Amino acid sequence: MFHGKMYIAVEEGAMPAPALRHKHVRIDQAKLARARKVLAARTDTEALDRALDLVVSEAEIDSELRRIGGKGSLKKVFR
Repeated sequence: MFHGKMYIAVEEGAMPAPALRHKHVRIDQAKLARARKVLAARTDTEALDRALDLVVSEAEIDSELRRIGGKGSLKKVFR
């Protein structure tokens, strides 16, 4: 279960402000409520934003692991 906050180190001026858009989506409310609980999010928007952050970061990790093709090693950084 995820209980912490995610932080990304960014050099000043390196990333533009995110382009926020209003979206109308149909979503399973029970699934959103479960995600909100797991992510300890206060709002549905926060839960969706955190979930999207996780998907994007997992894709980046997966891409890097595929790129190195088993030639590297993983180091545990969290307890």
